[in-house]
Amino acid sequence: MSTRDPSGVSPGELRLATAHLPTPGAAPALPAAAASTPGISGASGRLPGAPTLPEGDPVSLTVLVQRLANEIFSAPPGAAPPSAADLQRAPSAPELSAPGAPAPHFAASPAHATRAAPFDATPGAPFDAPLDLSALTAEPFAPMSFPLLDGAGAAPAPTAPVAPDLSSPAYQIAPTEGLGARSLGGTAFDAHALKEEFPILRETVHGKRLVWLDNAATTQKPRAVIDRLSHYYEHENSNIHRAAHTLAGRATDAYEAARESVRRFLNAPSVKEIVFVRGATEGINLVAQSWGRRNVNEGDEIVVTWLEHHANIVPWQQLCAERGAKLRVAPVDDRGQVLLDEYEKLLGPKTRLVAFTQVSNALGTVTPAREMIEMAHRHGALTLLDGAQSVSHRRVDVQALGCDFFVFSGHKVFAPTGIGAVFGRAAVLEAMPPWQGGGNMIQDVTFERTLFQPPPARFEAGTGNIADAVGLGAALDWLTRVGVDRVERYEHELLAYGTDLLSRVPGLHLVGTAPDKAGVLSFVLDGQKTEEVGGMLDREGIAVRSGHHCAQPILRRFGLEATVRASLAPYNTPEDLEALCEALHRIQAGRAAVR
Repeated sequence: MSTRDPSGVSPGELRLATAHLPTPGAAPALPAAAASTPGISGASGRLPGAPTLPEGDPVSLTVLVQRLANEIFSAPPGAAPPSAADLQRAPSAPELSAPGAPAPHFAASPAHATRAAPFDATPGAPFDAPLDLSALTAEPFAPMSFPLLDGAGAAPAPTAPVAPDLSSPAYQIAPTEGLGARSLGGTAFDAHALKEEFPILRETVHGKRLVWLDNAATTQKPRAVIDRLSHYYEHENSNIHRAAHTLAGRATDAYEAARESVRRFLNAPSVKEIVFVRGATEGINLVAQSWGRRNVNEGDEIVVTWLEHHANIVPWQQLCAERGAKLRVAPVDDRGQVLLDEYEKLLGPKTRLVAFTQVSNALGTVTPAREMIEMAHRHGALTLLDGAQSVSHRRVDVQALGCDFFVFSGHKVFAPTGIGAVFGRAAVLEAMPPWQGGGNMIQDVTFERTLFQPPPARFEAGTGNIADAVGLGAALDWLTRVGVDRVERYEHELLAYGTDLLSRVPGLHLVGTAPDKAGVLSFVLDGQKTEEVGGMLDREGIAVRSGHHCAQPILRRFGLEATVRASLAPYNTPEDLEALCEALHRIQAGRAAVR
């Protein structure tokens, strides 16, 4: 397939960027890839992935002292420690627009608006009193929008895809006819430069360069995260919160600094509202087992949507079966959008919880989360938002969203596997019992009774995944440095470009065509089995996901058992999507030849 325009220039040769990422601070002792990542200024260079506060953020004297102390403890023997002034000179966060550049032509959601009416936690006794263990064991079981189409009508007739013109620093993007010209306002973003920070993307598969388009399953890890994990194991490894020796202090500081990175990334009010878990699945199960068993009773109702991952269906099914409650499901239309009128009809005085995804892993649909949360609160229900697929694509502000719980997995956002976090509103967490017992989560134990720690320690029994929590903090700090808003805008243009290219493949049908989508292109090919398409693409070095994506109900809503899913990340480029589409053209041409 040829994608060159009459001038002979491939769209892939025209980058979706105007400039390289901001010049990193000098770090001669580290590799170039690591030097471009956030870090703490130290005597021997920069510690990759360590937390950095953008210029202008309030930095208290306490934070500076803590940071200085960490540097002194972490510095190699004989190295001179940095001064407090050095630590204050953190690299500033790059601005979204160059000075004097036109403002971006994007409509932002209402900024940090508060909930329409205050919402109190479900009444329940606080767990700061002695707990009768026998009694416990005996208890029965608004977002920023970038529509792919101008208006609600059908897509225009196919025209040649147009990649951005890089001739001007503040260029105008006109991706595909019908999308409308949009400006990035001089935003500096270069996906090709970003890709260099991911060592695995230099791999070859079957003799071809790796094209990683399976990001909804897991994202790759930048050098900042890899180096931060190595540094932890080389200089900080210890158990936490339990010993007075130096390494225990270093490990504890690193672990709690990661919690602060999560808090800052989600804009949560307090680190006490951030609980580390293994991932979004464990986070949902924590809420179901702790809050759910205490608050859901016979006749109560839990509402989910057709878009959910199995992890946001099965725990609620189990809870409803155990407690005699009912699971109700909000329908979606033929484009994969939640039908809000039908959703609101499901809400009522029996609704105890609404749990739904912010971004569908199978279709890429972005749900109107803030509006749905406000509806649920008007009916007295709590809300859980599954952010596993949203955190890597768009800014998340739990205070603006107003959700009671927010869960996500680290490996979906450039961090290691086996780590994730739950945000829970303080008043709700305080009223929840622990769901596991062991070390770390107790204040005092006798054979007669146990006193538990307050949140978040109450929900972190045993030795946690310390190193990968540190890696999660490094990943979120790295993404903050890159710029979540930049990522969202870039990926929107990339998604529009890929949608147009796929629409030209004979016999290809896109599944999920909501106007507000994030990073997912699901499709089927006439006459081809999805698993065979995945295998043929793998032989071309292209990694996609074929199957039901742990979201069988929503695929069956469209009469399917499986799709092929290509999913995007900020290190993907136009060339990646061109390689995918060219391979699909060859697959379909081969099928036609066989017939």
